[in-house]
Amino acid sequence: MDSPFNTIGLIGKPNHPNAAATLQRLHTFLLALGFEVIVEKRTGSQLSDVPSDKLVKLVDLGERAHLAIVVGGDGNMLGAARVLARFDIAVIGVNRGNLGFLTDLNPEGFEGSLEQVLSGDYIEEKRFLLEVEVYRHNELKSANSAVNEAVLHADKVAHMIEFEAFINDDFVFSQRSDGLIVSTPTGSTAYSLSGGGPILTPELNAMSLVPMFPHTLSSRPLVVDADNEVRLKLSLENTDSLQVSCDSHVVLAVLPGDEVVIRKADKKLRLIHPKNYSYYNVLRKKLNWGSRLY
Repeated sequence: MDSPFNTIGLIGKPNHPNAAATLQRLHTFLLALGFEVIVEKRTGSQLSDVPSDKLVKLVDLGERAHLAIVVGGDGNMLGAARVLARFDIAVIGVNRGNLGFLTDLNPEGFEGSLEQVLSGDYIEEKRFLLEVEVYRHNELKSANSAVNEAVLHADKVAHMIEFEAFINDDFVFSQRSDGLIVSTPTGSTAYSLSGGGPILTPELNAMSLVPMFPHTLSSRPLVVDADNEVRLKLSLENTDSLQVSCDSHVVLAVLPGDEVVIRKADKKLRLIHPKNYSYYNVLRKKLNWGSRLY
């Protein structure tokens, strides 16, 4: 088959029998089409007859493969995407999770749609990530990236914290709340949406700031240009340790007086969709929106 992708990487969901069955089908299908297939090491333990030289670390997969297929839910996709965005690799998902906003392919009949993608008949999107840094006394203490959102919160449930927010060093507000969600358009249908944030369509160069249970009725979600830098300064009046969660997977420790800087990352995720993909169709299905009345 003539394809823009020569080497394909497989990434799975550990200890998930249904995902393992889909991975095995994918592996057999791709080999039959003549592709070179490499498999992320943890995923490889779920498959039979994978040569040892085809089992690689996720970073090596990002360097070697032209297309990565992630089998699992959005959580698996997020974990893989934070690493794969560093490389010029296309990414597509097979949904073996619950919602599946980021995983398009149906596990029960992926072959037809995937074959179209492999032949070069697909839609490509570039989704930006957030770069999150924690500073203490002007010294960088920790950093990570997020595909969906960065969330400032206390390490205790329903515990109010105090902080100030700045956009490009311009003071925006002082707030007492359970925290703040800073979301990308990709993440606007995730935790941010549950917190009352707006849905941002993927092509927007924007991020939203969504207060979590603020101690005033005047606090509302704010949408800003993603080329801006968001800086959160934690009040010394906070008595407990705080955290910044990246996609709910990576947790950065924050202390009173620290500053959290959030900006758009340089690298973007190359997300691939089948040709019949429609973002609004995904919203209708996943959010159970009404269809046309006539």
